[in-house]
Amino acid sequence: MTAVMVVDDTAFMRMVMRGMLEDMGMNVVAEARNGKEAVELYDKVMPDLVTMDITMPEMDGIEALKHIKGRHPKAKIIMCSAMGQRDMVLEAIRSGAADFVVKPIQRDRIEEAVGKMMV
Repeated sequence: MTAVMVVDDTAFMRMVMRGMLEDMGMNVVAEARNGKEAVELYDKVMPDLVTMDITMPEMDGIEALKHIKGRHPKAKIIMCSAMGQRDMVLEAIRSGAADFVVKPIQRDRIEEAVGKMMV
C-alpha cells in the first residue's frame, strides 16, 4: 500500500485530500500543517508520495519541497495550490515537484497525478 503524507495549513483541505487518497487505496501515514512540519515528518515516516500546498505559514511549500528534495532526491511530491500562477508552477517544477494540481482539487486530476507517480 502506498504511504502518503498530506501537507496543507487548512484542516478541511487535509481531510478532503486524505479522503480522496484513501478512496484510491492509499495509506495516509502523516499530515503536516506547514512546510516546517513536513520537512521534519518526512524523515520520520519516509512516505512514498507527498501532496503539498504552496501557501503556508512558517515555511511555504516550495521551500519545504527544496529541503526534502535536497535530502531525498527521489522524493515524489505533488504541489497543490489555489494560485495557478505560472511563476509558482515553474518554480515548483524547477525545484523538483513531480506534478502541480490547482485547487479546488478535482478527484480525477489527483488520480491522474498520483497514477503518473506510481508507475
